Amino acid sequence: MITPRHAVGARLPDVRPLDRFSTIKIKLGVLVTATVTLAAFITWVGLYNALGPTRTLPLAIAVSVLAVQVLARGMTSPLREMTAAARAMADGDYSQRVRASSRDEVGQLAEAFNTMAQDLEHADGVRREMVANVSHELRTPVAALQAQLENIVDGVSEPDPATMQAALAQTERLGRLVTYLLDLSRVEAGAVGLDIADVALQDFLQDAADSAAMVAGEKHLSVVVTVEPADLHVPADAERLHQVVANLLHNAARHSPPGGEVRLEARRAGAVVVLDVVDEGPGIPPAHRTQVFERFQRGNAPAQTGQVSTGGTGLGLAIVRWAVELHGGTIRVADSPTGCVMRLTLPAERTRPGPGVDTVNG
Repeated sequence: MITPRHAVGARLPDVRPLDRFSTIKIKLGVLVTATVTLAAFITWVGLYNALGPTRTLPLAIAVSVLAVQVLARGMTSPLREMTAAARAMADGDYSQRVRASSRDEVGQLAEAFNTMAQDLEHADGVRREMVANVSHELRTPVAALQAQLENIVDGVSEPDPATMQAALAQTERLGRLVTYLLDLSRVEAGAVGLDIADVALQDFLQDAADSAAMVAGEKHLSVVVTVEPADLHVPADAERLHQVVANLLHNAARHSPPGGEVRLEARRAGAVVVLDVVDEGPGIPPAHRTQVFERFQRGNAPAQTGQVSTGGTGLGLAIVRWAVELHGGTIRVADSPTGCVMRLTLPAERTRPGPGVDTVNG
């Protein structure tokens, strides 16, 4: 039995003696048989006591109709509860549940309805949290950028390279957040595809490392690239793979101590190519290692949860996981004595291309 979290329509409990039967067909058969038997019994009792058909027949009909009403009300009660719950959901209340005590088709429908209501309630909570997080994170760089530009316009500060660099950093932060949101909307709409080609990892990763070193220049981090063998290739969409590597490097740079080292290592391991992004940060506790890849997942402390620098919205690593899985690969947080190791694996060989989009082995 599923207990409703909130009662739908305050009323007396319905009588449900037919809930033990598994199908509506059996219930209707039992209902017809019971009412006919009851009517025949009342008629027989009336005639036995010399009441006559003018009294016995109306009494038998009235009692049978009453019995049908009582039993039918119990049979259709979940349908009425679902109607009331659906109306409440239309007004934004997703906490409604219906009582599904029967095993027939109506009971199965009630269980499916409760599951749907629970999913909608969760999705609504995620949406509200995402809107609040994104609104907060958009407001922060916008306010900072506005203050810097106002100071320049009012003559309070000069448009020197340091001031413009700070403004550029806020603009880039806004750009990353907007990119994550656009990618997420494409995932939800299913409007994604891959342009698979052989990517030479040595040059590809070195370019990504150079870009990351420029972004993390204020920390004076060094990004070391190691590829074995040096001519290692991987079939991938270069744009999507660059997005993955850039996000992981940005995440590593964010949590690395000043003057630290970030390593980008790639190697062939049988039928897959393994790519590790290693930093010297505080690492990610085992309890958070799967959560960091969930959408809109936020940790209590960014240094512990490994969130990408999206302002705490939890979108960066979710986009990384989506892009890796789109290639048929996997990503996880690998065990390491110190720091954090983000390990992704990609198929080393390409399958034959499908219509319009190349794919790789899963």
